[in-house]
Formats: sequence, C-alpha cells, structure tokens
Amino acid sequence: MTQYNPRFSELSEALNKDDANVWAVSDRAHELADKGEDVIFLCVGDPNFDTPEPILDYTRARLGVGRTHYSPDAGEPVLRRAIADIESKVSPHPCSADDVVVFPGGTNAIYAVLACLLNPGEELLIPEPMYIGYVPICDALRLNMKKVACPADNDFAFDVDDIKAAIGEDTRAVMVNTPVNPTGAMATPEQLRELAAYCRERGIWLICDEMYSMITFARRHTSLRSAAEHLDNVVVIDGLSKSHAMSGWRLGWAVAQGPLVERLAKFAGATIFGCPQFIQEAAAFALEFDTYFVEEMRSAYQKRRDLIVERINNIPGLNCTSPDAGMFVMVDVSAVAHSKDGNCGEAFAEALLDAERVSVLPGAPFGPSARNHVRLTLAAEEGELARALDRIERFVASGSRQAG
Repeated sequence: MTQYNPRFSELSEALNKDDANVWAVSDRAHELADKGEDVIFLCVGDPNFDTPEPILDYTRARLGVGRTHYSPDAGEPVLRRAIADIESKVSPHPCSADDVVVFPGGTNAIYAVLACLLNPGEELLIPEPMYIGYVPICDALRLNMKKVACPADNDFAFDVDDIKAAIGEDTRAVMVNTPVNPTGAMATPEQLRELAAYCRERGIWLICDEMYSMITFARRHTSLRSAAEHLDNVVVIDGLSKSHAMSGWRLGWAVAQGPLVERLAKFAGATIFGCPQFIQEAAAFALEFDTYFVEEMRSAYQKRRDLIVERINNIPGLNCTSPDAGMFVMVDVSAVAHSKDGNCGEAFAEALLDAERVSVLPGAPFGPSARNHVRLTLAAEEGELARALDRIERFVASGSRQAG
C-alpha cells in the first residue's frame, strides 16, 4: 500500500518550529512536579488571583438570560463603548465605539493587527527584551522582525533615539510594549509622543501593546493614544487578562481609526466570527466596576515586588532593579552563573531547578539583552515567594550553580 505523505502550509511549519529553549526549564519542572517533587513555579505570567466574584455573578446572570449567540464582528456595542469611554477619559482625543474592535485575547488582537498592516517579508521593528509571544506571530505571518536592544546596564529603558536610528527604508511598522513584559520598563509620555510623530513622518505604523497598563507602581501608565498628537498611524492593544485576573476568558481589543478599524472588523469576522456575548458583557461590567479589585491586586503585586527585590539584592552575587510596573522581576545572575555559550540565565535556571526545585524563566528568549538574567513572576503568594527565595539564597551560597 502506498504511504500517504501529508503536506502542510508554510504557516503551520513556522509554528511547528522547536521552541524547547523557551520553555525547556518550565517543561522539566512540570515533569518533576508530576512525579511528586516539591517544585516552586516562578515562571508563568498567569495571575494567581481568582476572577473577582462580582464579575462571576454578572456573567452567570448574562448566561441566564441567553446571551450565548453570535456577536457582531467588531464586538458587542456595550463593551466597545466601555473601552471607548476609558480611552476618552485618559486622552485628549475623543474615542468612539467605532474605533474599537474586540478579539479573543490580546495575542489574537496583535496577530490581527499585524496581519492587516504587513505583508510577508516586510519589516517590523520591536525593542527587546520583548514578550515571547511576538515571535510565533511574526513567524506565522512570515514577517521580518528587527530587534532594537534596550540594554540591561540602562535598566532596559526605552531609548527613542536608538529606535529611530533602527528604522530603515524597509520598516513598515514599529511595535512597542509599555509596560514591558518582562522588564517592567515604562515609556514616558514624551518618548511616546516623539516616536509617534517620527513614525508618522516616515509613513509607518506605530503599535503599542499595553496589556500591563493597570499594573503600575512608580507612576500611572500613559497610553500611546493619549500621548500621540495624531492618531492616524497609531494602534493600541489592551485586554483584561492581567489586570482583572481574566486570562482564561480570552478577551482583548485594538483601538485605531478609520480604514484600519474596518479591516480589523472584517478580519475578525472571517477568522473568529465574534467573541461570546456573555464574556463581552462581563468584560464591560468589569471595566465599569473595577476600581476596588484592580487596586487590591495591584497592591498585592507591589508588596510581592518589594519582597523579591529586597531579598534578591541581599544575596551576594545577585542583583535586580525594582520594576516600575508589570508582574515580573528580572534578576542579573551573571556574577554567579557560568555558561560556555555565555547564556548565564539559562545555566542558572537549569542548575537552580536541579538543585532546589525552583523554576524560573531564562532571559534569553526575551531577547539578547536579557541573556544574563532570569525572570521571576509576582504571580505567587508571599509565603510561596519567601520559600522560593530561601531556596535561591541557599543555592547561590552553596556554589551548586557551577553545574550550569
């Protein structure tokens, strides 16, 4: 019998690439935990809070009245208006529900925006360290990703001059993330305004991923949409996954203007055929009545950040900067980890898991600027963090990191 040899698309081949270097330590940690080992996970960005009960109650009520049918391509009007109202309150530019398109999660919104703006082979410029999820999206769309370093010795801060210098004739779009996953760095209003104006002058798009906009410590987040003088080349992406502990609800959105909104709505209609009605209405409720529980979660993250930063900076050989925002702390391990290929973060993470059963994420997958770092999440209770930090301190003191 003739054997059938299936053929697959280039898109699926791009997504089928081995990503073991990204999640290898985490995957091994889960294998150890499945065998009964006492593993502490400090690697994931999924909030460890439950979705607030008032949101759950409202969702049950919307289910009870049958809000389980098809939704408009661009999203339910009640949610689009709620998002537009928030944008209008924080920006000098009025925002209409017609400027908003809803997607099943921020990652899907990013995919849709890039698919509508760039053709295969065209250049997208992104500062790094950056969110790991950008890579498979760019691979799937066959985009040419050009990275701009935000060096660790400058606390991973944005440098608009570096970004502007990296923009070339082939650049079709720039995508920034503020606050940044993984570093917690925040662009200033002046930086965003300058970058938006420069991109507009060059005739290119500026996309801003603002998924951590509600988890800030040093100062309030400034949206690109409020900082930019003109909005015709600006796209803002946000969602509820982090701020409202709703990562599994899969709800995000893009805010733009004019023809792009129409194209995004048609793209959503062709690919997802609308998000669930009851989830969208629950999201609108969450945005309207979120002040208490968002502040409660933000305060908890700040306490956890302060705990990690104080403990890490008291361990000889380790150091970290207190992040201004986000759910992570980046720890420099270059003074204590050893690696033949110079990837100190991966060596440290592997050896720490072996010796102390603590799982942290190596920095290299976020970009070359983070290769000497590991990322610790704030999505764990203070007691669990303290237990993990005790193990990290013992690990560094023992010298077992040499195994890296």
